[in-house]
Amino acid sequence: MTQQMLADRLRRSKSWVDKVERGVRTLDRYSVIQELAHVLRVDPEVLLGRPRSTPAGTPDGVDDIRAALARYDTPQAPNQTTEELRRQVGYAWLTYQHAHYAQLVRVLPGLIDDAQGAQSAELLVQAYRITSSLLVKLGEADLGWLAADRAMAVAGDDRVLAATAAVSVGQALRASGRDRLALAATAAAANRVTPAPQRPAGEWAVCGTLLLQAALAAAGCGDTRRAEELTDRAAGIAAQLRGYDDSHRTSFGPIAVDLARVLIAALRGEAAEAVQRHVTVIRREAWRRLPAEYRGAYLVDAARAYLQIGDLRGAARALVDADSVAPAEVRCRPLARSVIAEVARGHPAPAGVARLATLVGLTR
Repeated sequence: MTQQMLADRLRRSKSWVDKVERGVRTLDRYSVIQELAHVLRVDPEVLLGRPRSTPAGTPDGVDDIRAALARYDTPQAPNQTTEELRRQVGYAWLTYQHAHYAQLVRVLPGLIDDAQGAQSAELLVQAYRITSSLLVKLGEADLGWLAADRAMAVAGDDRVLAATAAVSVGQALRASGRDRLALAATAAAANRVTPAPQRPAGEWAVCGTLLLQAALAAAGCGDTRRAEELTDRAAGIAAQLRGYDDSHRTSFGPIAVDLARVLIAALRGEAAEAVQRHVTVIRREAWRRLPAEYRGAYLVDAARAYLQIGDLRGAARALVDADSVAPAEVRCRPLARSVIAEVARGHPAPAGVARLATLVGLTR
């Protein structure tokens, strides 16, 4: 196809095509990229020179997880020793924290079966927590709540195990729009687990995480004063923690409190303040040390804050950064897909979101 032929089909000048080919003119509009790809009969991502590396869409296998949760028969003895199972649970946590969700979907049914057969409440609670967290990511909040509730039941009278399970309960309830229930559950759990000074730092981290979950739920209910009070309590705990062993997988610390303040500002309608805080907090070294899943999920929420103030380019930048950090956060989550769709509808839509829109099937 000659430049003139391409120009004619695009209803543009030959000079315009020549400048695009030589890089003198930048393709910075989503609609133009889509139109050009249509004329050339290629996928828009080909024009952007970025091949697909992570599959888009909800990974297959959620029904297998549902079936594993639905089994009420007496479990058989696990196929591995307790120590081997502990390593498997640790591997599942790492897979989750690296946002390898498609891989985790395949692993969880067998892990749930083995954990149910083992005589270890700790490992079964962890297996249920991982399952709940993943299901919430994939838009299965009610099923995630079921897994979290199972974790609570298994934890029984163990104060710390019950507190870690309550974190998952709060996340699942918030994801399903039940903020008041999430607030009640997490605030009560935080009060029950408030540790004495001599207790391990990991227990303080669990308490701080519950307080942040409660604060986010309070903000979702419109209770600004309660949200600030709970966040300040969490900040007080975070200020006392220094280099603890995060055995409960909370990623809690001062940076987690700062990120929560961004999200709470957005929830109470102060998007400009949220964006201002966001720009500051992601420059810190502690931000880069957070798990990929944590950063990716936060960046999707930050994109929503940018949308609240009408900054499409800021929203697109946050989404592209999220895809760079944790591709599955953007490509597998229904929530991220809705944010991408909203950015892509802008006129003109930022070019950076074109590839993401294509990857999640919004341009086909």
